[in-house]
Amino acid sequence: MGSNELALNQSSPSPLLWTRRGDPVRAVLCKSFETNMSSAKIHPTAIVDPNANIGADVQIGPFSIIGPDVTIGDNTVVQSHVVIEGEVAIGRGNFIGHGAIIGVPPQDVSFSLERKTKVEIGDDNIIREYCTIHRGSADGSATTIGDKNFLMSGAHIGHNCLIENNVVIANNCLLAGCVRVDDSAFLGGGSTFHQFMHIGRLVMVQGSSAFGKDLPPFVIAAERNYVFGLNIVGMRRAGLGANDRDEIKEAFKLVYLSGLNISQALDKAETMTFGSTAREFLDFVAASKKRGICPLKRGAGDDVPV
Repeated sequence: MGSNELALNQSSPSPLLWTRRGDPVRAVLCKSFETNMSSAKIHPTAIVDPNANIGADVQIGPFSIIGPDVTIGDNTVVQSHVVIEGEVAIGRGNFIGHGAIIGVPPQDVSFSLERKTKVEIGDDNIIREYCTIHRGSADGSATTIGDKNFLMSGAHIGHNCLIENNVVIANNCLLAGCVRVDDSAFLGGGSTFHQFMHIGRLVMVQGSSAFGKDLPPFVIAAERNYVFGLNIVGMRRAGLGANDRDEIKEAFKLVYLSGLNISQALDKAETMTFGSTAREFLDFVAASKKRGICPLKRGAGDDVPV
């Protein structure tokens, strides 16, 4: 048996015994456990329920705990002291850092343990040390994380959040329940986000900010509930062409700089010709009636980056 692998003694009909600091620890074997985990590298001190579905070439580090309703896809690395419990489905090629907690009950006083809720995580995500991802709250619901996201150390993803793809959530960000983050957003470290808010595509949030209103796509946001302009660099890097960027600027000016209220600006937009990308911005604003969008902060003499 290798130093970092759990050897499966297939010839023994009795439960497998291995030792931890000289004390016997008992694990119950079943055929599915042997089949699913034969190519996984599991540290002897990890506790992996025999009913967990562990893919090929998964690595599970010291003192991690994997519950019976957990699925972990091929080539995923789970480092030490990670807890994954409840119904959790994790895709392929993910990295989960030391001390991360995934699938525990939500911090919702109305939640009852009888509810069937889950966490769904896609492929190629990086989830660094001590992140917490709570499962859904309403019966049958899920907290969902897409593909190729980067959650830095200490990020908290509350119940029923939806994180789409290529999102960066920096250290110690706090997302309350039911926050949605669209593709390629960047959330600066130490920022906080109120429940039920929506963060649009390619939004750039400055660190140590706080938000309780929706952030339309393509904007730069900072401080407390303020927009400061458009994420021009982010749009270029994302491959948005000059025509799309110009139309987004016109839509932004119509909503924020025309002197019209939101309803008037949207009515006027219906009389104008915009492509699909600018319409994405306008449709987001139109859908934000309950929460509302963050206002523009513009001091005397400031140049708004549009």
